Amino acid sequence: MIIGIDDTDSREGMCTTYLAALLIDELSAFGTLLADPLLIRLNPTIPHKTRGNASVAICIDCADPQAVIEHVVSRVSSFSRLECDTTNPGVAFVMDGEYEQVKQELGAFFRRAVTDVISIDDAKDLAAKLGLEFRTFKNGRGLIGSLAACGAMLNPGWDHTYEYLAYRKQDVWGSSRSVDIGSVYGADRKTYPNTWDSVDFVNDLVVCVPHSPDPVLFGIRGNSKSSVSESAELIISESVERSRIFKTNQGTDMHLLSASSISEIEGMHSYILEGTVQSKAETIRGGHSIFVLEDTFGDTIDCAAFEPTKNFREIIRNLLPGDGVVVYGSVMDGTLNVEKINILSIVEDFEKRNPECPSCGKRMKSAGAGQGYRCKKCGTSATDPELIKLERGLKPGFYEVPPCARRHLAKPLVRSEDSEVPLFPGR
Repeated sequence: MIIGIDDTDSREGMCTTYLAALLIDELSAFGTLLADPLLIRLNPTIPHKTRGNASVAICIDCADPQAVIEHVVSRVSSFSRLECDTTNPGVAFVMDGEYEQVKQELGAFFRRAVTDVISIDDAKDLAAKLGLEFRTFKNGRGLIGSLAACGAMLNPGWDHTYEYLAYRKQDVWGSSRSVDIGSVYGADRKTYPNTWDSVDFVNDLVVCVPHSPDPVLFGIRGNSKSSVSESAELIISESVERSRIFKTNQGTDMHLLSASSISEIEGMHSYILEGTVQSKAETIRGGHSIFVLEDTFGDTIDCAAFEPTKNFREIIRNLLPGDGVVVYGSVMDGTLNVEKINILSIVEDFEKRNPECPSCGKRMKSAGAGQGYRCKKCGTSATDPELIKLERGLKPGFYEVPPCARRHLAKPLVRSEDSEVPLFPGR
């Protein structure tokens, strides 16, 4: 049977992946794990999410499904942060005899949950239509993610990565984590590029150790189970209660939709959009840099590199009107939050200077508005200024936000086939 779980955590604590890791260990008394557990990131723009908008799925072979259901529901009930207004767990169960009948529809639902906005009623209607057993708590919003995770388990042909998650002992939850920072940097040097986003070298930050009060001690992301395991074994830290490797859609760009025009774009969705820079970026209060992008139909949209993207903003600030780009990111309140940019072409940049006098070699002075230039000494004149070509300090190619600002689903350049050497942030 497949078990999907979602929305057990809150911003104040718990983690749905921890509950999955705990259940995997406990369910060994009922049966055998049949596949890698899944960690599925859903649409990152959903306002109801707690932190990473993640759901999980477990697939086991068991002789007594009803006993498993009762145990899982009991654990979800006892571990979920139900006192939090935004915590609304959902659990879905798919029995092996139902796989073929529900596979296609749950697979489509999974894809929608990563890219689109789905209502609680849509999820409940689908579960009822397919005849699935499920449980919900409070308003049951977690049913959306639990059904999506089941759909991902039934349709495994999607691009995937892995994450090794180490969990703290329960008696230290909420306290400061003890992780040797030097060992994290060492592990990254040893296993990069097969692992990534453990540290941010440019901003000198450790990224894989969270600061929230949840049970996670650290998480290592990578291309394979062996690479994340190798990295995790090199990290020196406080005692670990348990650990688990999840197969995941993190780092895949699965949330992005291709848009051929700005008119297609909707809020709370994420896109790949090609256009031309219409205006140089303006840096507003808070340090956010925003430029206007124009498509081939003349429509425009604001594109932003917000302050948390740190040095990535310098790339955005160096763009000039006329540059051809492809932007990758999510749209909220009419603004596209840039996660990555491919600069296709750059225009030449010139500085205007007063022309030199051909007689004496000195710079001419302005003769007045619209009257050109005149040399006071020689009396010579010129109509146009001298144009000096400037170095752009920017070249075509892919640029990305630093690891400290990367979204879970955003595909790092180190995984991109069309970008042999990441240009930014560089290592």
